[in-house]
Amino acid sequence: MCGAPKQGGSLAGVDLSTQTVIQGSVWHDGTPVAGAYVRLLDSTDEFTAEVVTSPEGEFRFFAAPGNWTLRTLAPVGRAERAIEAEVGLNETTLAID
Repeated sequence: MCGAPKQGGSLAGVDLSTQTVIQGSVWHDGTPVAGAYVRLLDSTDEFTAEVVTSPEGEFRFFAAPGNWTLRTLAPVGRAERAIEAEVGLNETTLAID
């Protein structure tokens, strides 16, 4: 069976000196959005990965350093954010208007 890992939780045991982690949350009207799809697109806008947000609206990707786009799709709307990820923890918020 294929599927995204459970979102949220601790990064205990993850060596952030060698890993590039992109994580954040999706919000709408001051409330976290559970069950939103968050897509990770590379620098050419090519689809790379997708996860579903946790009940707290959280998402996480392990990626390579570089320029990425995060795009969220949810029943309440859409949002997009460009991010330049470096080795370590890269945090962001996607706000759906």
